[in-house]
Amino acid sequence: MGSGPFGQSPGGHFNFDVPSQVTYVEPFPRRVRAVKDDETVVDSDRTVLVFESRRMPHYAFPAEDVAFDRARPEPAVAGHVRVAWDAVDAWFEEDEQVYVHVRDPYHRIDVVPTHRHVVISLDGPDGAVVLADSTSTRALYETGLPVRWYVPRADVRSELLEASATVTHCAYKGTPVHWSAQLGGDPVPDVGWTYPGEVRREAEDVRDYIAFYNERVDIDVDGVRQERPTTPWSR
Repeated sequence: MGSGPFGQSPGGHFNFDVPSQVTYVEPFPRRVRAVKDDETVVDSDRTVLVFESRRMPHYAFPAEDVAFDRARPEPAVAGHVRVAWDAVDAWFEEDEQVYVHVRDPYHRIDVVPTHRHVVISLDGPDGAVVLADSTSTRALYETGLPVRWYVPRADVRSELLEASATVTHCAYKGTPVHWSAQLGGDPVPDVGWTYPGEVRREAEDVRDYIAFYNERVDIDVDGVRQERPTTPWSR
């Protein structure tokens, strides 16, 4: 996804002409189960993952491991079927529930502490307003996405932020609280987010830190203005 090799906007290049559509299938060693109306409708330790260009990977199962009338044949793997993610109530890998979508085994998250000088600002009615200024951020590098700068609350002007009603979910990190900016006039919606309280393991090191959308605010790192990337979160 994103800027990955077969994503929507690849960040690099190959030394050959890449087909417009690539499909890759590999065995997935975990037992996968799905539950619908308190009944187990998928139970397989013979799952495969199907990767397609510009799409999230999805599970496919031998047909005999699925007892669900909404299963559909999987074109990429003979004798296998696919179950739409939202067609069931819950998915599990081994005994851990999986949220939002299949967790791509090639998707990586690294959180790195840094003392680089990060300043986050936004244009208000009377000019640019600094929202955060820190030399104690944590940089979160996530496959296919821009680096996200997570700022400790002490370095954020929290009086300029208010919690928004927006709810999103991340398969790898959890459910964040979103923040809108109050700069005078109408609020600027959803400029940042926080993973408070319960988070998934990849987000432990950024719990309670505040990140801002590179796509929606201005970010200077060591005095250099960062380009606003184009992603699904751009306005």
